[in-house]
Amino acid sequence: MKILVVHGPNLNLLGQREPAVYGTTTLAEIDGALLKRSEELGVELSILQSNSEGAIIDFLHREAPSAQGIVINPGALTHYGLSLRDALAALAVPFVEVHLSNIYAREKWRHRSLTAPLARGQISGLGWRGYIMALEFLAEGRHDGK
Repeated sequence: MKILVVHGPNLNLLGQREPAVYGTTTLAEIDGALLKRSEELGVELSILQSNSEGAIIDFLHREAPSAQGIVINPGALTHYGLSLRDALAALAVPFVEVHLSNIYAREKWRHRSLTAPLARGQISGLGWRGYIMALEFLAEGRHDGK
């Protein structure tokens, strides 16, 4: 089983960017935890972080046909990334949207997600652990709501 992990814009700054909101865990630490858990689950991961919506879409177009799931933190593209939303809609791959902070407890403009209605689920506000939960869910291979 192959699962894609996509980190959107500015997530490369984790650990130094607004630690009161996003915590002190770095992106490298999150990726390390994901890789460790994926090995335990027998899952192959392909990970991308990009500050460019186009690069994320290119990655999804290239990699999704051979994947069984996607863990995605679209960052601010959650709220404004129409082309990312359309790319996810075009894929026949289940995905889980992850946010480190609780986007519904923040500024009103963050409450709207363009991608969540397409997702199997959304994990918001549980920090880096949300990524692990999304990976475990997708690794189960059961995405019918049961």
